[in-house]
Amino acid sequence: MSTPMIYGNDKRLLAGGSFLVLALLGWSGIHPYDRATWVIETLPAILVLPLLWATHRRFPLTPLLYILIFLHCAVLIVGGAYTYARVPAGFAVQEWFDLARNPYDKLGHFMQGFVPALAARELFIRLRVINGRGWLAFLSVCVVMTVSALYELIEWAAALAMGQGADEFLGTQGDVWDTQSDMFYALIGAVTALTVLRRLHNRQLRALATPSGDSHGLQ
Repeated sequence: MSTPMIYGNDKRLLAGGSFLVLALLGWSGIHPYDRATWVIETLPAILVLPLLWATHRRFPLTPLLYILIFLHCAVLIVGGAYTYARVPAGFAVQEWFDLARNPYDKLGHFMQGFVPALAARELFIRLRVINGRGWLAFLSVCVVMTVSALYELIEWAAALAMGQGADEFLGTQGDVWDTQSDMFYALIGAVTALTVLRRLHNRQLRALATPSGDSHGLQ
């Protein structure tokens, strides 16, 4: 059984998205608010691009997932440049809705659920890990919550190691329930992605099916 090759349009999408992410990384790295925070926050974006290129021939992703990964990278890079508590767009939203804090951090955690949920779903389907839509959705959410919990543990370790120096990375803005709300926003992101994008994701997965016409059991 042959492995599907990435389509020409998808390769252009990968190249274009990578270029934009690299350009954004270059801009953000010139004068970030806090250099250590910039490194930590942008590291996932820096690591994911080589991974996408290393796997694009033998295991191309759906265009939807590529786009979402690039959008997530942009959210991480902007947060790293300003720190999440100081992103200008977040202050505008805070003023419009009379919020107590800059909400950009919550957008980051929403994306932390939204994108990994689709990534987990795609891997589970294509690698035939799970049969049944119910288990597929449940375990995709479980992956998201594991990622979210791991990230909060990393924040905790940074707080212990860096002391006050970790304030910019943590971005709690005085909220004692920040950890719990971060995980809740990741959960909302995961459920939203799996609910709203399931049909579009299925159509694109079918387009990546093997030449034998195997649709991976999608419905």
